[in-house]
Amino acid sequence: MNVVCLDLEGVLVPEIWIAFSEATGIPELRRTTRDEPDYDKLMKFRINILKEHGLGLKQIQDTIATIDPLPGAKEFLDKLREITQVVILSDTFDQFAMPLMKKLGWPTLFCNTLEVADNGEITGFKMRCDKSKLTTVKALQSCGFDTIAAGDSFNDLGMIQASKAGFLFRSTEAIKKEYPQYPAFETYDEFYEAIKAAL
Repeated sequence: MNVVCLDLEGVLVPEIWIAFSEATGIPELRRTTRDEPDYDKLMKFRINILKEHGLGLKQIQDTIATIDPLPGAKEFLDKLREITQVVILSDTFDQFAMPLMKKLGWPTLFCNTLEVADNGEITGFKMRCDKSKLTTVKALQSCGFDTIAAGDSFNDLGMIQASKAGFLFRSTEAIKKEYPQYPAFETYDEFYEAIKAAL
């Protein structure tokens, strides 16, 4: 039995931190896992920037409320879920993702949790498990699933490499050049056909 494991940001919804960077005018918050492979380092950097500017969870959630899925993403996901099981594996946080899951029709999401003080300050984060995307793919495989994985960033490569088929979707030129063995797609129609063929 197959299960398709998809990244969230950049694949189905816009990058939350880029949207927040634009909303606040803080360019440093544009850094994502496309730029920084070390997620722990990236999140500590983000939390320090938020602290410097006196920004907390509410301000980020206010920005998230204005974000819609990428054009065609919900239709792609609905179509895909008609032919196979789909799990979204993301390094985002449930406090960020829930409004977006509603707009996507409540697909299954495995993500992480923010540590938030009573005053709304983000003080830390709790990862669901180490190397969460790769660990989850291996766990699914141990349950008898064949996995097909796709994403756009450095933190997706582990699950892509460990799966029976892997794809890049709207990734960077640098990642596509470094990993030419993985088919790269820009449109949901092509992406859907490639996944369908791999099932």
